[in-house]
Amino acid sequence: MDIIIIMILSSISLGIFFLIFFLFSIYDGQFDDLNSQKIRILIDENNYNNLNKKNIKN
Repeated sequence: MDIIIIMILSSISLGIFFLIFFLFSIYDGQFDDLNSQKIRILIDENNYNNLNKKNIKN
């Protein structure tokens, strides 16, 4: 019976950890740029870095 309590508490704490990590990534801007990922394979690496620098300035 003790193992059930340990498993429930560990799963709740792990879920809370991943929720906090997910919310931190949202507020940090991890999912803001959705358009450049689909064209990233078509652009050379040097041009892509220059494109990102221009977008950051705007």
